[in-house]
Amino acid sequence: MKRVFLLIALLYSSQLLYAQQTVESIRKQATAAAQQQDFSGAIQTLEQGLEQYPDNIDLLKDEAYIAFISRDYQRSIKIGKSLTGRDDADVQSYQILGMAYKAIAAYKDADKMYKAALKKFPKSGVLYSEYGDMYTQYNNKREAINQWEKGIAADPSYSGNYYYACKYYADNNNIFWSNIYGEIFINIETLTKRTTEIKTVLLNNYKGLFNNKANIEELKNNGNDFEKAVASSMLAVMENESGDISPEMITAFRARFLLNWSNTNANNYPYKLFDLQLKLMRDGMFDAYNQWLFGQAINKNKYDNWVYTHDEEMQSFTQYQRNVLFKMPPEQYYGRM
Repeated sequence: MKRVFLLIALLYSSQLLYAQQTVESIRKQATAAAQQQDFSGAIQTLEQGLEQYPDNIDLLKDEAYIAFISRDYQRSIKIGKSLTGRDDADVQSYQILGMAYKAIAAYKDADKMYKAALKKFPKSGVLYSEYGDMYTQYNNKREAINQWEKGIAADPSYSGNYYYACKYYADNNNIFWSNIYGEIFINIETLTKRTTEIKTVLLNNYKGLFNNKANIEELKNNGNDFEKAVASSMLAVMENESGDISPEMITAFRARFLLNWSNTNANNYPYKLFDLQLKLMRDGMFDAYNQWLFGQAINKNKYDNWVYTHDEEMQSFTQYQRNVLFKMPPEQYYGRM
């Protein structure tokens, strides 16, 4: 009898595996067609798959997304609305519908949808990120940064909100938060086009910082407790920097700041970003880290020469970066939400 039950269980498991593989093969076929710009063929493949597997959420999400990228927004919205009305709707279901709404500037519908989505998934950084993006399209940047800050607080390991917040604060002359969020972003998302973009933003921020301390002085006087503490340490070690900016100049300033910070407020305001910098300094990788952050943006030839003449140092840093995943703890949010 036990053997009979075992055989039934094995047969059932193999049937589930076959069904799953069949759905996966349908998705792969549709994706391949879409990659060749054969959107109608991709949709047809998914529709045929749905005849075999009615209401399969993965097939429906693929169809909604392919409809979106083929600019059949009404079809995408129709499928997306049916998906988000289901009990098993996931974050992706809301993402796809949100993209379609934004594509046709249906901001009221998108706003209603994002609110419902975040009520269901309050810790989803990607939903906050895309909700903020909706507000930028709606030309409401103040509400956009509110959503990105909420996303950073709710899901500190998701990179997108740091990316948008860094650019927002740079555009609004808030070097302090642009620098902090930008560097966190780069440590989470280390090898994309956005990484290169934000490295340039950080470099421009430091140029502005060395030329004008007003932003930091304002935070020292009127910021929240964390802002006051960090600004005080920055101002305490800031010197009259002269000459062309270089990785060495930035590194020296940042090292002075870290030493001051570790002796004053590090215990009062634990912060993973500063902990990372201190560790790299203790382990002899801080120069390589700052070259990686700023070197190419300042002068690629000089950066390449530095890497060539400091091969062992750069390899140690690169190996560390590959092996250690950077994550911000949720309890270390000190922003302006």
